[in-house]
Amino acid sequence: MLALFDLDNTLIDRREGLADWARGFVRSRRLPAGAESAICERLRERAYPSDFVHLRAVLGLNDDPGDLWREYVEGVARSVRCFPGVRKGLEALRDEGWTLGIATNGAGDIQRAKLTAIGLAPLFHGIAVSEEIGVRKPAYEHFEAAAELCGTPLHTGGWMIGDGPATDMDGGRAAGLRTAWVSNGRRWTDSLREPDIVVPGVTEAIEAILAAG
Repeated sequence: MLALFDLDNTLIDRREGLADWARGFVRSRRLPAGAESAICERLRERAYPSDFVHLRAVLGLNDDPGDLWREYVEGVARSVRCFPGVRKGLEALRDEGWTLGIATNGAGDIQRAKLTAIGLAPLFHGIAVSEEIGVRKPAYEHFEAAAELCGTPLHTGGWMIGDGPATDMDGGRAAGLRTAWVSNGRRWTDSLREPDIVVPGVTEAIEAILAAG
């Protein structure tokens, strides 16, 4: 059985990792009040090298944007943490014969740096990052590519586990997958069809899909 996982705010706490890095960056550069908020707001959903062209101008920095991007990649990779129980849950799925994949939007270098830093990369049979495969969730082709990278045809079915109502849940359902929504304390939006499973965190999602098969 195939299980595709979103990365940010599903397996790892990106929000806290970003905030931690931004605080340290602002302190190290002695930037003025409001700089941390400007950084977090710009990078809240995703971060790409082009964002650091913008931030360089807004923050009045002289650094090359490419150097700022590399500093961000290295720093955030050190700052992010798995949610509790993630490794144990993924190992339990593998022990039961599941095929595990990552289906994430974002830049390849930062997403892979985070997976490597937290030590989860070896647990996945395939890793699909939107920048690398040329298509973003919720496009069907993203899920198709993720399944193929795992060595499993998408038409055989499986699960999509993530925190994004549109990108993960609607996208996963349209791709023929069952869906488990990691709510992170939120309520489901009424404008979208509810996922198969709603859980507070990823460990509960893993327990639920193991039970459902």
